[in-house]
Amino acid sequence: MSKFHLVKHTIARTLALAGLTSVSASAFAADAVRFQLDWLPGGDKAPIYVGLAKGFFDEQGLDVSVATGRGSNDAITKLATNNADMGLSDLVALLMAKAENEVPVSAVYSVFSEAPHAFFVLEDSDIENVKDVEGKRIATSPYTSSNVFLPLLLNVNGVPEDSIKLTKADPGALNAMLIQGNTDVVISWVTDTVKYEHQAQVADKSIKVMPWYDAGLAFYATSIIGSDRFLSEQPDVAKRFVSAYAKAIDYTWSHPEESGEIVHDMVPEVDAATATDTIKSIKGLVFNAVSERDGMGALTPERLATTWQWTAKAQNKPVDSFDPESAINRSVLN
Repeated sequence: MSKFHLVKHTIARTLALAGLTSVSASAFAADAVRFQLDWLPGGDKAPIYVGLAKGFFDEQGLDVSVATGRGSNDAITKLATNNADMGLSDLVALLMAKAENEVPVSAVYSVFSEAPHAFFVLEDSDIENVKDVEGKRIATSPYTSSNVFLPLLLNVNGVPEDSIKLTKADPGALNAMLIQGNTDVVISWVTDTVKYEHQAQVADKSIKVMPWYDAGLAFYATSIIGSDRFLSEQPDVAKRFVSAYAKAIDYTWSHPEESGEIVHDMVPEVDAATATDTIKSIKGLVFNAVSERDGMGALTPERLATTWQWTAKAQNKPVDSFDPESAINRSVLN
C-alpha cells in the first residue's frame, strides 16, 4: 500500500471511529434532571448529595443538578413554572397549593412519613408530655408552619388554647430564650435538634425533644415532588430518578458518618459533624412504623386522607372541598 493510500485509509478509519463515538455518545447521553431543594443544604438533604457522590444517579443514566430553595412554596413554584423538574416539598404545603391554585405539581414519594413538628424543653423541665404545657410559656417563630397545627395539637391533648402564653420571636432567638429561662417551651422542627443541643451544651444544659407525632398529630411531611409536565413527558426518567434517590436514602442512614462527610465535600459550608448528627437525629422521620407498614416512599390513600384532614382543619377549610388524591402521582413507584 502506498504512503498516500495508507494515510487515506487512516483518515477514513479515524473519521469512521469518530462518527461511531459520536453516535454512541448521543445514544447514551445522560438524561438531565433539575432537582429543587425546599431549603438550604444540610444533613436533612443528604440523600441527593449521597446519590451524586456514590454514582447512584449515574447508574441510572441521569445528569442531576441541584438548586437550593427558600421553603416548600418556593420549590413548588419553581416546578410549576418549569424552572425545575423534581424537588422536595412539605406535602401539606403542596396540598394547600393544589387546593387553592391547582398548581401542575404532584407528590411521588414520601421521604418523611412523620412530620417534624416538635416541642423543645430543657431536660430538667417538669414538662414530660404535651398535656404538661398547660399554663406554660411557649415561644415560636412567626414563619413556621407548625403554628397552624398548634391549636389542633392542644385540642387533641385536652389543653385549653387560652391557657398558654404564646410568644413569637425571631427563629435565631428561640433557643436562647429557652436556655435563659425566658420561655418554658419552644416550637421547632426535629431537624433542628442538633443545633439546639449544641447551643444548650455551651450553657451546660440539655434539651428534651417531644415530637408531635407522638402526641396524636401524625401525617406525611417532606416528599419528592415532580412537575406534571416532566412526569408526563419523561415518566421513565422520573422512575429512574426516584429509584436512585431511594437507594441514596438507604445508604445515607446506613452510613451516617460517611454521608455527613459527603454533604460537606459537596457543600463545604455545611459542617460534616453537624450533618452527620442531623442525619442520625431525624432517622425516625424516615424509618418508622409507617414506612415499615406501608413501604418506603408509599403515599397511601388512608394516610393521605388523614394528612388532608389535619391540613383542612388547620386552615379552616371544609374537608370535602378538595380531593387529596389529585395531588399524588404514584406511577413512578409502579
